[in-house]
Amino acid sequence: MSVKPSLPKGTRDMLPKSMLEREFIIDSIKKVFKKYSFSPIETPAMENISTLSGKYGDEGDRLIFKILNSGDFLSKADKNALESLDSKSLTSSISEKALRYDLTVPFARFVVQNQNEINFPFKRYQIQPVWRADRPQKGRFREFFQCDADVIGSNSLLLELEFVKIYDEVFSSLGLDVDIRINNRKILAGLASVFGVENKWTDFTITLDKLDKVGWGKLSVEFLEMGITQANVDKLEKIFIEKRTNAETFELLKNILETNQEGSKGLEELKFVLDNIQTLNIQNDLSFDPSLARGLNYYTGAIFEVVANGVELGSIGGGGRYDELTAIFGLKGISGIGVSFGLDRIQIALGEKNLYPKTNIQSTEIMFLNFGEEEALFGLKLATELRDLGVKTEVYPDKAKIKKQMDFANKNNVKYVVLLGKDEMESGEYTIKNMESGDQFKLSRIELLEKFNLQNKRTDGKH
Repeated sequence: MSVKPSLPKGTRDMLPKSMLEREFIIDSIKKVFKKYSFSPIETPAMENISTLSGKYGDEGDRLIFKILNSGDFLSKADKNALESLDSKSLTSSISEKALRYDLTVPFARFVVQNQNEINFPFKRYQIQPVWRADRPQKGRFREFFQCDADVIGSNSLLLELEFVKIYDEVFSSLGLDVDIRINNRKILAGLASVFGVENKWTDFTITLDKLDKVGWGKLSVEFLEMGITQANVDKLEKIFIEKRTNAETFELLKNILETNQEGSKGLEELKFVLDNIQTLNIQNDLSFDPSLARGLNYYTGAIFEVVANGVELGSIGGGGRYDELTAIFGLKGISGIGVSFGLDRIQIALGEKNLYPKTNIQSTEIMFLNFGEEEALFGLKLATELRDLGVKTEVYPDKAKIKKQMDFANKNNVKYVVLLGKDEMESGEYTIKNMESGDQFKLSRIELLEKFNLQNKRTDGKH
């Protein structure tokens, strides 16, 4: 009995065109990471549940994909939990591992386990998939790629400046106009304290993080239910909703937080970044967004989020400072900071803006038509010489009608085809057809190799 092929919700197959687009993005990101002296690492797709649980808040914990223990897992299940249908208690007895939720928590675990093999401050980049049991929608998948860069072992605010510049350089190189938003979790902690809900700090940030999804009306009700007075909710509306310049917002918060040490410290750190970032000549806007919360529990200082202007997609990047993450695994006093690029959303944004270079999705530059075994073998020798020069080349494998071979070349964005029959083999001049213009011309072997070698060098220089 045949089974109808299907994929789990929130996952996708990647066709060659999509993969070439992704490679273009990854290459652009890697180029910047390497320029800033980050080194690559990888961690396993699976982590122990104990590593991941409790690091992302209650909502994050619910979205972690758990993996059933191998073998007869029910034989070791908590019988009471099984009989009472207590899924939370049952999970702990039948599942010890999970798919990673992000790359940051596994990185903190990596640092602690490998602390004797690395030098601090340690700079790493990591490009791997992560998994979240979220509701699939545009730009939100259950399996997706993150491209992360982190520095751990330094609390210098120079790193905040460098990460803003890294965001700016990557998106400028991709041609994508973005808004880089910044806030500081110390400012939010100060507001929670001033408004009397410091004991509900996690609830405060999780609620604020929903602003773009649910709007201020629903948020204000939740703040009231949290115990914030109507007068203070009105102040929060003034802070989070009304539009101001960076300087005006800063002054408003300075007055509110003047008696709060933590909030004032957050403003001081933020001011350092805002005052000094233009010395790095960034091309994109850096805006102070006091409503930016980043719902993950581990952030302690500066937080970032990036949105693509003119694209309805949500954030395409985010990150921030975390001071206590490695302490959870036993290594105290180590500050870290990092940013993440959402590969899948960046791919969608570039597609909607039509920003992919045409040469990027052209998998073959030149294809030899197949007129028969003898001609094809002759073409294969020439193809080998072109490949040795770095030219993307193929020989059509079957002797088929010329129209079929031409259709194949068109569908695969092949720029040139070589018509190489017995006459061309004898004369030593080969007919080349430009598939875009339709023009045909003849080249000798040496001329063919020289033309495409030079063309390939020019293409490499651009991309």
